[in-house]
Amino acid sequence: MKPFVSKPHALAAALLLCAPFAHAAAQDAGPAAQPAGYIPGGRIPKLQGEIAIDGKLDDAAWQGALVQEIAYDIQPGDNTPAPVKTTVRIGYTADALYVAFHATDPDPSKIRAHLRDRDAMFNDDWVGVFLDTFNDHRRGYELVVNPLGVQGDIIRDESNTNNQEDSSWDGLWQSAGQLTADGYDVEFRIPFSTLRFPTGGGDQRWGISLFRNWPRDKRHQLTSHKVPRESNCFQCEWGQYEGLAGAQQGRNLEIVPTLTMGKTQTRDAAGQPWRSDDTSIEPGVDVSWAPSPAMTLNATINPDFSQVETDQLQLDINNSFALFYQEKRPFFLEGADYFTSQFNVLYTRQIADPDFGLRVTGRTGSGAYGAIVARDATTLLLVPGVLGSGFEQLDQKANVAVGRYRYDFNTHFSVGAIGTFRQGDNYANNVAGVDARWQQGAHTATAQFLHSQSEYPSDIVDEYKDELGADPTPSGNAWRAEYAFSNRNWNFDTWHENIDPGFRADLGFMGQVGYDKSLVGGGHSWYRDDKSFNRINVYADFDITHRYDGQLLERELEGQVTAQGPKQSSLQLHGMTRVRFWQGTLFNESYVDVNANFRPTGNLQLGAYLQVGTMLDLDAEKTGRRTMVEVWGNTNVGRGVALDWDVVRQRMRRDGGTAFTATVLNAGGSWQFNPRQRVRLTLQGSEVKRDQALYVDTVNATSRDWAAQMVYSYKINPRTALYAGASYGAFMDDENPTLFGNTRSVFVKLSYGWQP
Repeated sequence: MKPFVSKPHALAAALLLCAPFAHAAAQDAGPAAQPAGYIPGGRIPKLQGEIAIDGKLDDAAWQGALVQEIAYDIQPGDNTPAPVKTTVRIGYTADALYVAFHATDPDPSKIRAHLRDRDAMFNDDWVGVFLDTFNDHRRGYELVVNPLGVQGDIIRDESNTNNQEDSSWDGLWQSAGQLTADGYDVEFRIPFSTLRFPTGGGDQRWGISLFRNWPRDKRHQLTSHKVPRESNCFQCEWGQYEGLAGAQQGRNLEIVPTLTMGKTQTRDAAGQPWRSDDTSIEPGVDVSWAPSPAMTLNATINPDFSQVETDQLQLDINNSFALFYQEKRPFFLEGADYFTSQFNVLYTRQIADPDFGLRVTGRTGSGAYGAIVARDATTLLLVPGVLGSGFEQLDQKANVAVGRYRYDFNTHFSVGAIGTFRQGDNYANNVAGVDARWQQGAHTATAQFLHSQSEYPSDIVDEYKDELGADPTPSGNAWRAEYAFSNRNWNFDTWHENIDPGFRADLGFMGQVGYDKSLVGGGHSWYRDDKSFNRINVYADFDITHRYDGQLLERELEGQVTAQGPKQSSLQLHGMTRVRFWQGTLFNESYVDVNANFRPTGNLQLGAYLQVGTMLDLDAEKTGRRTMVEVWGNTNVGRGVALDWDVVRQRMRRDGGTAFTATVLNAGGSWQFNPRQRVRLTLQGSEVKRDQALYVDTVNATSRDWAAQMVYSYKINPRTALYAGASYGAFMDDENPTLFGNTRSVFVKLSYGWQP
């Protein structure tokens, strides 16, 4: 189990997206009646005349568009008539798809609309168009816009898991929106060069969902088509649209030069002079070319892989496994879904500092493929073990190659292959495997098998004898099989995985090896559409884990009750009891926790988590009374200012005293002047206090650190942007009992997207 339950992601809370448009004339702002005989879908016509993307639906060309409606409330409603009226118009020209929405509201003063950075407006009102351009229910584009024209875009991947959404993809498209007397209007222009679709130039057949997010006391998800509650494939329910003959991508060549400049200063103790590193000036260039609508080639030389904003600080105490951080670097983010599989075989942050990179991704009539080749200036390892893992860096270059292919026999069954390969001096790690997925109705079955062969330098083998053993050339297998059942009210899941002690996936994030684990679980959902708490779910599972030699590592039973209620609230009660192996001994652990969040107003969200129980103190190899509290929230001030905070505090009491307390703070705020300009301030800090008298080995009595970062950004689009920032960090420990600043830096990053 994770140490605490994370707050719900704004995007995951939305789950689904789409919408239709209306005439510029005034519309009935009352609840929408389900259109008599309305069937989503139709033929998308070619528009005649020019359309200015300004949020005003007054261009004559819109009169020739296909008219659709967002007619259904699919959540919390059960395909009931939408409570508000939304009309959508769709058409195209030779080089772009055009979509316009006219969204009315019975009380326009309650519309939630804020100036935000890209992909940061999912808690607002918004409308969107989802596109399954290959109409194979595998991969889709989700493009959404709030009433002020702020964009969000997502890649939906249904090829490995249901409803997996990735907001890291940034497409180049235009949008504009404006508030009106009876609601709001939004216009989209989506260049065909941004999309991938079948070649040929003739008529296309796309799956399309039109969506409106209407957040009030509950978050209403409104669509242009019905979605049965028992459906396990949202994309399979989208409307069918034909047309788009002659759609052209143009040259579809993009060249993005970048320039990153930075200066860092450090010092080892308070009162010492600052020591300056060399000024860093790093030019680079990225090239993207789509030789056909179904294939994309990317190349990068001296790529800019810097992160503009810091990672979220995590609680790293009483934890033996390495922490996972999301990838944020643009070269690896785009097309990342092409490389996903059931095991996390590719974790691109392991390609730490490449000199160059090449990538190809594409679709065929019966599948998808992707490949990456890179030369890494360093070699970063995640060294796994049975009871823990950690990162290690080799001071050497490495050649990297990754390949992935998936073949779809039909809409229900697909098989795939994946391989990751990395080689350096006296070092090699090669992984190859196959996987399969079958999904039909309420049933889903998946499986994957991997084999690895590795070679490590002698110093790494000596340092990590417990994890690697004495063998400098370990090899092994990893496999997993899962079956899941899910319908309107019931769900069931069972899986088994087995990973040999010699298995290594150095380009992935697989931090535990040498075990086998089985799980069986299930739950039931009650829908109470007319009640304040409109959905209640009960779930329980049992899992058991053994070491490769048969030693019991964990036997766990847990259960939870979750309810969704008024003020967009969510309440979860959870309990767990388990037997856990650590350093040759079995320990008993158990805890209960509660996780809740709600929106008292449209501009404020609050959440809290509390966990209390008997847990193991890993450093002392003793159990104690562990308490964990998390308080988080976010609020909007006016149209452009947003504040957020998250505080986690953990305390362990045992043997008549407090063994440790640990606190982590993540806080920040942003001021969005307009859709292009933004200032973001981030504050992070942590403090850990331990009682040495309650530990046998020496531990730090106190450690503390904090950091601040401010970044200004001016973004014309995701490729053409300016960033300028500064950061400052400080720390203290037993050897430095006074908190002092030990690092500070400034940076500027420029990029320009040129499409010849």
